[in-house]
This record gives sequence, C-alpha cells and structure tokens, in this order.
Amino acid sequence: MLLGAIADDMTGATDLASTLVREGMRTVQVIGPGAGPLPEADAVVVALKSRTAPVAQAVAESLAALERLLAHGARQILFKICSTFDSTPEGNIGPVADALLARLGAGLAPVCPAFPANGRTVYQGYLFVGSALLNESGMENHPLTPMRDAHLPRLLGAQTTGSVGLVPFPTVEGGPRAIRAALEELRAAGRRYAVVDALTDAHLRALGEAAADAALLVGGSGIALGLPENFRRAGLLPPRRDAAALPPAAGHAAVLAGSCSRATLGQIAHARTAMPCLELDPLATPDAAALAAEALAWAGPRLGPTPVLIAASAPPDRVAALQQRLGREAAGTLLEQALAMIAEGLIARGVRRLVVAGGETSGAVLQRLGIRSLRIGAEIDPGVPWTFAEEAEPPLHLALKSGNFGAPDFFVRAFRHV
Repeated sequence: MLLGAIADDMTGATDLASTLVREGMRTVQVIGPGAGPLPEADAVVVALKSRTAPVAQAVAESLAALERLLAHGARQILFKICSTFDSTPEGNIGPVADALLARLGAGLAPVCPAFPANGRTVYQGYLFVGSALLNESGMENHPLTPMRDAHLPRLLGAQTTGSVGLVPFPTVEGGPRAIRAALEELRAAGRRYAVVDALTDAHLRALGEAAADAALLVGGSGIALGLPENFRRAGLLPPRRDAAALPPAAGHAAVLAGSCSRATLGQIAHARTAMPCLELDPLATPDAAALAAEALAWAGPRLGPTPVLIAASAPPDRVAALQQRLGREAAGTLLEQALAMIAEGLIARGVRRLVVAGGETSGAVLQRLGIRSLRIGAEIDPGVPWTFAEEAEPPLHLALKSGNFGAPDFFVRAFRHV
C-alpha cells in the first residue's frame, strides 16, 4: 500500500477511490475501521460513517482506521472530507484532523476541499459551490450540517485546537515550488493547518506535488489528483494503467434516494419521466418497518431491467416539519433505517444493480447489507463510480452518490454504464 485514506462517509470514500482509480492506482474501499488484513492494492480507502457521529466516536474510529492503515505500510495518509466541508462548530473535521496529526507526529497538514469538476472551488479561503458562496448554495439548509459560513480558515479554526493559515491564489499560481515554500513558512510560524486555494485541477495537481512529503492531507477527492504521480516519480507506482474493470452486471435495477440536496431533488424530478417512482411519506407513516413494507409491496411487481426509484428526499420545509415532529436525530435515523431495510428487501427480490443517493443513506445501506469492501470501477459522473461488492451474497453492483453530485439525468443514465 502506498496511500491510506480515511473518509468520513461512504459516498466520499467512493468519490476518492474513483479519483485514484482514474489516476491509475489499484484501489479498494473497505467499510468501517475493522481489523485484520486489508486487500492488496496501491491505495486503500477506509469508509467511516463519522461525519455526523459524536465527536469522541468519530475520533476513535478514525484513529482505529489510521492504525490499520499504518500497520499495512501506508506511506501517506489522506483524511477525506466532503467538498462542501460538511461540519459544525464542534467538528468533526477539526477534532479528527487534530487526532490524526498528533498520532502521525506531523507539524502541518494542507487542507483543500476543492473539486472543480463539480463546481467546488476555493478562493482567498472562501469555498464556492458553482458561482455561489457555500452559505448561499443551499447547504445552509442541510438538515444535519447546515453550512452558514464560507470562510474555511474561520470554519476550521472554530473546530481545532491549532491555528489555521492560508496559501492564497497568487501563491498557488506560482506552482509546486511556491506552494511548498508557503507551506514551510506556515509550518515554521506554528500553524497546524494550511487552507490552500484551488480553482482548477492544475492547481490541485500542483498542491499534490508540493505535498509529496506531507504525512497528512485533509480535503475532498480533488486533493488526491497529484498524489499518484509523486509515487511514480519515486519509482513506487508503474505507468498509468486501466484500474477500473469490473465484472459484467445483471439482475433488476433500483435507485434509493435519501439526500435532500438540490442536486438529488432535481435528479428525482428528472427520473419521474423515465421510471416508476415512489416518494416515502414519513410524516404519515413515522415507522421505519412500516415504510419499508409499503415500499417493497409497491416495488415488487415493478422490478425488472427498468429501474424503480424510491425516495425519502424532501425539500427543506418538509424536512423541517418531520424534524419538528420527531427531533432531528430521530428523523434522520428513521429514514436511514427505512431505506436500509428497503435495500435489503430489494436485493432479496433480485435487484443486483443499485444506486444509492446520500452519504448517510449509503452508510446505513452498506451496514445493513454487511458489505465490508468494494472494488472501484469507472465513473458515471465526476466523483461517482460503479463499484462491485464481490464478497456480498449475492454479488452486487453499487453506485454510491454524494447528494450534491451528478448531472440532472444521473439516475436515468447511470444504468447505461453497467
């Protein structure tokens, strides 16, 4: 293993793994901190469900994952976070990064959530989603991690015990040597983190080259773009190769949507014209088992090569009404449990190609199905590949989509790729 990564949710892990595969690294995603041997690969991404977990739990699971990666020889560690920096003033990005830095004995970690292919850029420390600041992008209405400030040094500074500096755009434009010098200057000044501006993939590749010797990096999948080439220059990784081949797919097709992001809501609206759709109503049926039973009864006669879509996604007003009735955590748990039960029931009825939208939803589904590792295939859209759960019974093709990712026709087009 060359690169070991710890991701704070399932779709983020898949997004990162997809980036590494595209850059020619044989990559495996494993689920949960676990123990014991890891699959042989150039890169291993440990997928946790720690983004919204209690801080102590997130730190403990991340450290356990780190120990497992180090025991298998990882030469560099990446803490993969969401490209919209999903967190709260308490964490979990800062506390987890603090713990990882302390264990690695590292002095400074570069931080960059930019993912230009999906419209995430950082300029003068401010995170943009498309042309909008993070706090004006719809993320201010996120049901679990509402993002109301776009300034990353300030956001991260509220969560960490260390100080946060900035490598601004003019320096980044100067290339790897200028970025490396700025990182060293911030390290010498006692900074623990350096937020790095990035508007293009070229900026991210320059950052990757500049951070070749960094023990820890923190960011979205884009921060990994330049890392494989570092290993090639060191003679540790062969020239580029196709690392994305998966076995052929068969069986029924389905989509489960739990994200309430604008992107996913738009994808659901588009899919209604192309496939049977059912929208769950947890206000009318606030019971996970009952919701799952209703959905499976609806889906049963409709299953086949044409996908069916079952959605718990809802606009902000409906989410707020459910949270007011049940409480925020209870509402989220209800829907995650219902969708996980539905996934299990769909597979029992012959579904072998499954798209899941939403990081928390994907984590709940994988946990329910007992899936511990995924082989990473080719991308459908930037950051969203098909994967293959070869150890599942029966084997299963999965596409785990971050709520914010994918074109409007994603749910329709995804099944043309598998």
